[in-house]
Amino acid sequence: MRVYLFYIALLLGWSQGAAQAEVFERTLANGLKVVVKEDHRAPVLVQQIWYKAGSIDESTGTTGVAHVLEHMMFKGTKAVPAGEFSRRIAAAGGRENAFTSSDYTAYFQQLQKSQLPLAMQLESDRMQNLNLTAKEFGKEIKVVMEERRMRTDDEPQSLMNEIMMSTIYQEHPYHNPVIGWMSDLQVLSVNDAKVWYSRWYAPNNATLVIAGDVKADEVFKLAQRYYGAIPKHVLPPRRNYTEPVQVGIKRLVVKAPAELPQLVMAYHTPTIRNPEQDWKPYALDILSGVLDGNESARLNKHLVREQQVASAASAGYDSTTRGPSLFTLDATPSTGKTVQDVEAALRAEIAQLIKDGVSEDELKRVKAQVMAAEIYKRDSVFYQAMQIGQMESIGLGHQAIPVMLKKLQMVTAEQVQQVAKEFLQDDNLTVATLDPQPLSGKPKHQSEGGSHVR
Repeated sequence: MRVYLFYIALLLGWSQGAAQAEVFERTLANGLKVVVKEDHRAPVLVQQIWYKAGSIDESTGTTGVAHVLEHMMFKGTKAVPAGEFSRRIAAAGGRENAFTSSDYTAYFQQLQKSQLPLAMQLESDRMQNLNLTAKEFGKEIKVVMEERRMRTDDEPQSLMNEIMMSTIYQEHPYHNPVIGWMSDLQVLSVNDAKVWYSRWYAPNNATLVIAGDVKADEVFKLAQRYYGAIPKHVLPPRRNYTEPVQVGIKRLVVKAPAELPQLVMAYHTPTIRNPEQDWKPYALDILSGVLDGNESARLNKHLVREQQVASAASAGYDSTTRGPSLFTLDATPSTGKTVQDVEAALRAEIAQLIKDGVSEDELKRVKAQVMAAEIYKRDSVFYQAMQIGQMESIGLGHQAIPVMLKKLQMVTAEQVQQVAKEFLQDDNLTVATLDPQPLSGKPKHQSEGGSHVR
């Protein structure tokens, strides 16, 4: 136990010191927030521009427009023709891409440190001068529709997840898929993209994150040079969506061509809103680690190795989103077992945890693993920028990062037991089952995790 405590203290001290000491921020007169994370271990950098605009901000009938515009951002400006952006970055030895999520849209370039002016010149140009033509939009919407067919319609797990989310969320925009409903994609127009672009792509709705072998003062000067003259916009008011309290268990079955059945149990949970005062999201994070994450975690140990009722089992929870979150349990039955067997085993694990709680030794082990995972991720300059950009985009700010690590370390066994009892109960639960149908020789597309990427 003393080893765990020493390990946690060591990791926490490192994270609060070395990982956070070189973070600087400045907001330009046009509202663009610039955050710089100095890391001088290698002569490289990453530029990321984060827009606080994702599928959560879309309206009924235009779902998918945030993701479609992400594609259109690579279609050029008057100064930089279509395809030239990527060619210039590649010629400079870098790489670039973008991603759209429910909560935000981000664009990034990874380059040698001397190439920051090039990255800023290109990115600032398309923030205000994008070419949006009906011809290019017509081509790209077909690409997006095919992407939807490959990643969702023809992928049984993705299809089940989409239907599950639309069942779980009755009113909240998380009801809609990031890639959009096919019926909406079929009628989206270039004007929809223009409206989205003019509404949300503004410096005062963005965060510029630069991480790597840079000096903050020099970055701020370059940001002023390339981004400072872009005018701010009057942003439309955002509706603060809430989700009604669930009043009974929901069940759904999805029949799709697949090799194996699957069960997902999803419970409504809160997310971090006040990093200093909240405690339940941190306890839920630790609870997820108790159930999943390593060979000693309960689901793998009990369901997979000992009972052999599942060939795979996992738990998941995200404490950092603009909207509400879910605590999920996911399992695939072993040969000869059914989804009913798996559900019964998962329920037994929950009941045992609520009844007996977690041991102090188990708690310390999970804390050490959670903390170590966060620290090791920061070995990547790209991930450091990602973490900052996400925190800024959901409204918590990068200052919340060390606070969150400290609060994780403070979670007690009693708090883990309490959140399990409060949230992992049937009135709060949606159960989704994948009922595999014959594949009938149809080739399967390989799904990709994470947000939809160009």
